[in-house]
Amino acid sequence: MILLMGAAGAGKSMQGHQLADEYGYAYISTGEIFRVLITGKRRNEMLEGKLLSDDEVIRVVDRVLEIIDTKEQFILDGFPRTKPQIDWLLEQVESGRFTRPVVVNLEVTEETLRERLQKRARIDDTDEAIARRFNDYQAVTKPIIAYMEEKGIRVVSVDAGGSPAEVHESIAKSLGIEN
Repeated sequence: MILLMGAAGAGKSMQGHQLADEYGYAYISTGEIFRVLITGKRRNEMLEGKLLSDDEVIRVVDRVLEIIDTKEQFILDGFPRTKPQIDWLLEQVESGRFTRPVVVNLEVTEETLRERLQKRARIDDTDEAIARRFNDYQAVTKPIIAYMEEKGIRVVSVDAGGSPAEVHESIAKSLGIEN
């Protein structure tokens, strides 16, 4: 299991799709899943940049993971983001449901994120929402990465500020899956 971590706009989707296509891995983007499955008031709040609760996130991720072959390599993009989510994941690993993950942390500056997100022009990519998501990532997710390291999960940090090809090459090299 490969966990892609990074702020919105760091390139998780692009790199996740490329890894999946090149190596035949299942690719699961929690953001894409939430945009499809979350409806009503919660969807509107999500579009405003508000995060879903841990219980909501775990429930959706758990359902999706039931439909793929988790004995094969797969990529999770954007999960886990909080301590309760990583605790749930580690419980699943300990029960034998999944293998121990490796985290690929895509590091990029807020300025680069803003440039990238403004180019994709999604309705939820307002300046305010971008700033809030970057700050949420810094305050909530970065400490989770340190927590995962404390729990013995391998974390590799990759400079995601380069071209997509350069970032992909760095990821493959750090995972030991270079062609």
